[in-house]
Amino acid sequence: MHFDLTDLRLYLNILDTGNITAGAARSHLSLAAASARIRAMEASLGIDFLERGRRGVTPTPAGKALARHARTLLQHAERMQQDLAEYANGVKGQVRLLCNTTAITEYLPEVLADFLRDHPNLDIDLQELPSARITHALRQGAADLGIVSDAVDTHTLDTLPFRDDPLVLIMPPGHPLGEGEAPSFTDTLQHYFVGLTANSALAVYLEEQALHAGLRMQIRIRAEGFDAVMRMVAHGAGLGIVPLAALRRRTVDHPLKSFALKEPWAQRKLLLCARSFDHLPGYAKALLQALHTANSRETP
Repeated sequence: MHFDLTDLRLYLNILDTGNITAGAARSHLSLAAASARIRAMEASLGIDFLERGRRGVTPTPAGKALARHARTLLQHAERMQQDLAEYANGVKGQVRLLCNTTAITEYLPEVLADFLRDHPNLDIDLQELPSARITHALRQGAADLGIVSDAVDTHTLDTLPFRDDPLVLIMPPGHPLGEGEAPSFTDTLQHYFVGLTANSALAVYLEEQALHAGLRMQIRIRAEGFDAVMRMVAHGAGLGIVPLAALRRRTVDHPLKSFALKEPWAQRKLLLCARSFDHLPGYAKALLQALHTANSRETP
């Protein structure tokens, strides 16, 4: 058996994305090269690591065992590289940071840019995922740090407060729901929405809440980012739900009417989390400190 680190990263990327094509792209390999590597891995032991189907791939029992060991080996390799980077010019470490939609778009760009400027030997692998998938990835050792909504279970993880992140309902002036008291989320599900792209963490979260209410969101169109959602809503395309931070950042163009959502799941707080803050590699600890310090500056 001979697996190199590229093989192991490729295999985990395939599991994380659910198919070989996307895993190959994330690994910066062609599909042919990725497929050949996986076949060689399986042939070396005479067992299958992946079950292949029309909708993608899933790990076999042997594949699950391989994934556990691969994550551990890659973590150790990454920590070794980060420790040695202090002694070798030009050697870079990397922190993998998983975040929900609001954290990436509203709170992180300037903080991460400042951090990268001050740490030239560090790269950040930043990915957007729903909060539940982030906590799962942290528990599996697939990421260093995460920023999640407090609506998900963070049991067994270390956490620190990051930001308040309430959600608000927006609508154009004159919309029928704008008369009288603030509508409930269930009331809004009788009307059309402008939504975020289907793979957005917030879009997934909102559609899950609609299903919990026994209904589905009626999405007329999906837009890239909160700014596009707010502009479409202002022009009458439908209702929208965005973080209060995005609404406050909006430069006034067409007027919008907004209501705070009263449901407990909409009164979100964002948390910094990791499997163990004490056992993070040095660069990840530095990023954690930068994020926590940025939160302290923002908190009144």
